Amino acid sequence: MATREDDVRSLKCKAAVCWGAGEPLKIEEIEVEPPRASEVRVKMLCASLCHTDILCWKGTALLDLFPRVLGHEGVGIVESVGEGVTELKKGDYVIPTLVGECENCGNCKSGKTNLCLKYPINLHGLMLDHTSRMSVKGQKLYNLFGCSTWSEFTVINVNYVLKIDSNVPLQHASFISCGFSTGFGAAWKEVKVEKGSTVAVFGLGGVGLGVVEGARSGGAHKIIGIDINERKKEKGKVFGMTDFINPNEFDKSISEVIKEMTGGLGVDYSFECTGATPLISEAFEATIPGRGVTVVIGASKELSVSVSLISLMSGKTLKGSIFGGIKPHSDLPIILDKCINKEFHLDELVTHKVNLDDINQAFEIMKQPDCLKIVSLSHLINKRPWPKLQARINSLAYQHFQYCCPLSSLSMALH
Repeated sequence: MATREDDVRSLKCKAAVCWGAGEPLKIEEIEVEPPRASEVRVKMLCASLCHTDILCWKGTALLDLFPRVLGHEGVGIVESVGEGVTELKKGDYVIPTLVGECENCGNCKSGKTNLCLKYPINLHGLMLDHTSRMSVKGQKLYNLFGCSTWSEFTVINVNYVLKIDSNVPLQHASFISCGFSTGFGAAWKEVKVEKGSTVAVFGLGGVGLGVVEGARSGGAHKIIGIDINERKKEKGKVFGMTDFINPNEFDKSISEVIKEMTGGLGVDYSFECTGATPLISEAFEATIPGRGVTVVIGASKELSVSVSLISLMSGKTLKGSIFGGIKPHSDLPIILDKCINKEFHLDELVTHKVNLDDINQAFEIMKQPDCLKIVSLSHLINKRPWPKLQARINSLAYQHFQYCCPLSSLSMALH
């Protein structure tokens, strides 16, 4: 059995710390402990921002834990491993995953869900042993979903990371770890969009465009994108959208418009990707009676939704989705292979870059109409760890991101 490497000690690094709900993030020097049993310490190369991070920054009923280091999308290199870790080693490229996959629990064996019962999504802000590996000024830090990627280093349980091919561009790997895969998986895994079907996608951000790509890959005949931002129209077409609706151009409900575009019936599948709960009802009404399925993907601070009982009794299905139904070990490698083979237009998602020191600007950039993904690099040149590996990092950085941004950057990507 593998044991932790000799002389692995606590280290100090920079991280974006949130001290309270809605407060500006502060760049602090934090202490990151060595990994314990079944854990790895990861040097982050690229990290990402999504809508869920913003909800957690603002504070929600389920995730109101401070101080904490946010971020759950990213890619990095294993710096050290804890006792018993045999599936990963120092130098492996990895991405964090929201959920684990034990392959043995009832849910994993069912083939019906990606929500592993043994390794569920982490909502308590601590490691599995209910302690923290991060501290600032002597005070423990909470993590986000067991990841906390807005730090130069982080510790993650080995069951929530996936080893990836180093040929995957870093910025792509970052948002494949959640945002894009969540959308793609919702169409691919949650409902299995089939050839000739009709689809409506509410919200054309990074997640919504992932849905569009998933629907196109499944052979959908009509893919309707809905967004109030006209600039999303061209982006949607790149990923396979066939029709576009700007709600501001109509004096009727969007569900009515969609029915008119589909012979009065509605679509086979609708996806709500914005987190705006009123749109869940609209997406539900836009589906065909008897077999229509609505998938709710967008995270929201609201804890309840309202839909028509008559519509529900008509045989329609309303379901939620976490991580797009994607299983980290069974499904993510397929998406990563498609990325390597350039089957996705992922560069189209990248619109902005932000330095770590200017991370608070990202929240304002998100409001800009042309913003999809904010991507940059996280401290690629750092003399602390392993010269040979650092040379490899620098080489990859030059190949993939010589055009991107200063070397002291933290990457962020918006859903």
